[in-house]
Amino acid sequence: MTLANPRAGWEKIGTEFYRKITLYTSTFDKDLDLENYHCVGAPFSGALALWRDTSKVTRYRTGASNKTSIDIYSCSGKLISKLNWEKGPIKGLGWSEDERLLVVAEDGTFHVYFGLHGDFQPYSLGHGAEDVGVNSVRFWSHGFVALLKNNALVAVTSFDEPRPRLLAGAPEGEIHAWSLIPPVHTLSRSVEALLAVGATVYVIDVSEAEDRGLSDGPFKHISVSPNGRFAALFTEDGKVWVVGSDFQNKYSEYDSKAKTTPNQIYWCGNDSVVLAWEDEIHMVGPNGAAAKYYYDDIVHVVPDVDGVRLITSESCEFLHKVPDECEEVFKLGATSASSVLFDSIDLLEKKSPKADENIQRIKASLPEAVETCIRAAGQESDHALQKQLLRAASFGKSVLDLYSSDEFVEMCETLRVLNAVRDHQVGLPLTLTQYSQLRPDRLITRLIHRREYLLAIKLSEFLRLPLNKIYVHWASQKVKASGGDDENIRDIVVDRLKGKHGISFEIIARAAYEEGRGTLATSLLNHEPRAGKQVPLLLSMEEDEVALDKAIESGDSDLIMFVLLHLKQKMPLATFFRTVNSRPLAAHLIEASAHDQDKELLKDMYYQDDRPVEGSDLLLEEAMEQPQVQVVIDKLKLASRLLTDAKDPNAVMHTKGLAEASVLLKMQEAFDKDITDSSGSYVGLSVNETMFRLVRSGYGKRAAKVQSEFKVPEKTWWWVRLRALVAARLWGEVEEIGKNRKSPIGWEPFYNEVLGAGNTRLASSFIPKCTNLKPQGRIDMWVKCGLVNKAGEEALKAKDMNTLELLRDKATGPQLAEIERMITQLRPRR
Repeated sequence: MTLANPRAGWEKIGTEFYRKITLYTSTFDKDLDLENYHCVGAPFSGALALWRDTSKVTRYRTGASNKTSIDIYSCSGKLISKLNWEKGPIKGLGWSEDERLLVVAEDGTFHVYFGLHGDFQPYSLGHGAEDVGVNSVRFWSHGFVALLKNNALVAVTSFDEPRPRLLAGAPEGEIHAWSLIPPVHTLSRSVEALLAVGATVYVIDVSEAEDRGLSDGPFKHISVSPNGRFAALFTEDGKVWVVGSDFQNKYSEYDSKAKTTPNQIYWCGNDSVVLAWEDEIHMVGPNGAAAKYYYDDIVHVVPDVDGVRLITSESCEFLHKVPDECEEVFKLGATSASSVLFDSIDLLEKKSPKADENIQRIKASLPEAVETCIRAAGQESDHALQKQLLRAASFGKSVLDLYSSDEFVEMCETLRVLNAVRDHQVGLPLTLTQYSQLRPDRLITRLIHRREYLLAIKLSEFLRLPLNKIYVHWASQKVKASGGDDENIRDIVVDRLKGKHGISFEIIARAAYEEGRGTLATSLLNHEPRAGKQVPLLLSMEEDEVALDKAIESGDSDLIMFVLLHLKQKMPLATFFRTVNSRPLAAHLIEASAHDQDKELLKDMYYQDDRPVEGSDLLLEEAMEQPQVQVVIDKLKLASRLLTDAKDPNAVMHTKGLAEASVLLKMQEAFDKDITDSSGSYVGLSVNETMFRLVRSGYGKRAAKVQSEFKVPEKTWWWVRLRALVAARLWGEVEEIGKNRKSPIGWEPFYNEVLGAGNTRLASSFIPKCTNLKPQGRIDMWVKCGLVNKAGEEALKAKDMNTLELLRDKATGPQLAEIERMITQLRPRR
């Protein structure tokens, strides 16, 4: 196997080596005049966006479209898509880190394209951009700044939710050049713009514009290094300065001796500066050393995180600093252990004993040499070199007694991935550095956007990544692009995705709906197992009742309420109630929710559903919450009116109760006006509570009137009056009542209530009236009143000697003598 010269394309610039690698040849179509186009590339070897340079006269081609478009290509020149553009002159075009295309028009509108195939979100810069116009735009990985024609600067720091913000006012005068320092590299954590105005440079952020005090301008170009630490300035006399981004130190100077200003200045990583003319490239390294590259055709420079891509009609090249590992292995005259190890492979293949001698000579440094060869293999794009370096590493680790092969295996897996995506048909020439920063999951996303589904599936399986988003994207594109019968498309999609885990049919159905295929979308949604995903899309498709049924089937009350609230806002109220009432669970949720939050809705619901009793109950609840009596009475009348034509057998009873409540409120209102005491308002009390308070306050006649008005049973009236009189200690009235021959509640309550209030004398007066009690009951009552002798008389009448003897133990003084007399009287004579 003949190896390519590993040092091919190397250039020594100062003390460092740089190399230019040809990634692809025969890239673009011969009919594409690349010199008439602007070219901007996405980071991490991403897609290229080409749009016509309107300042150049182009040759008319038969059959060519006159419509303006932005053409998306891979780095290998494969056309990915054409994006129609009808928003006027383009003033800025850039890429985000996740390969979203940003296009800013002169009128201040900007589109964020995602997916590489025309899907976008439109936004506006505002801040007068539509009136003034955009002059130019500068981008960074997560945002951009637009320079308006009145020198105002508008920053957008997020593409997900753009909120354009004005930076501090720029100084007056012509802006010769400008650039950005991204927020991640500034102390203020806000984007800073560097503006070359006059002979100096201004630094502008959200709060102020600061003059850096330079005097050697005007500067025709400004470019900030990827790490934000350095700035390259191109002076009017053709010199390039590399200074600190704080403009305090000057590190190097290079005289290009060019009579024309370069089209642009770029950074090649953080180590060197690239000056780009149409067909000439100057690579300026540290200390002003430089290399020059010349082309027969126009060359477009696309900066990346670790180098620059050089795009011509014939080829795509990558210019970057030679990685340290490759320099250590391949540098001419190198004597490092890794270089010796690599050379040993040729000797081994020739079966030369010197191979073993070399290994023994470097054995002490062999582990480091193996690791260097492994890492160098990852930095090479030539397959033969990769294999030879890995073979050298394998040979070295086979000699070692203990060596973990994890790094070797991981690098082999990584190279398989990188070589697959670097293929001409895919056109993603990722370097190891780029791949490490991009991460495998985002690489798979890029393949999906290029519709390289098979490769994405194979790599995901190889890298043990989930496959669901690949299948979902494929299915979404299938329903969008296919022109066949809806049922056939559904069957194809469902059959292909059968048994696949994590598939969201909601996303596929949404794609079908957005394409105007509502029937297909609905049928696809039937295969979505998660109701929470089905329902929002069904609502947006105006399949309202289907959405409600799906939510009810799920049993998720929150989801059901979400649908109900949506329907309530959308439907006429009568239609809404008809829809809800046919679904008991939904009706119950609406009723429960409205009871706490929207009682007017609940009233309408009861009226629509012909439920007058529930409606009157709701009015009764409201009435009880009102502070004014007349308002309460009016509410009660409304509640009573609802029950007038009700067919419910309980309606008559409800109506009577409401009428009585109105009468009671009027009486209580009158009592509040006439009676002034500290007992509080009568309004809101029950009938029994009203009578109790009236009696206790000495208004027995009014209480009797309440009893008569509401036909309070006699027993209830006697109980309420008794307790009220006892509570008020109106003993005279209690005695007066006791003169009656009969009591509907008996006389025991009088005894108990009065005794409980501590009036034993009055309580004892009711004992003789308790004729329905047995003697023992009256005996106990007399004892509780302290009248042991009276208790003895009861026992004597009953001829109960045992009780008399027990009473003797409780008696003292005269009562003891009386009890002894009774015992003697009852004791049989001998």
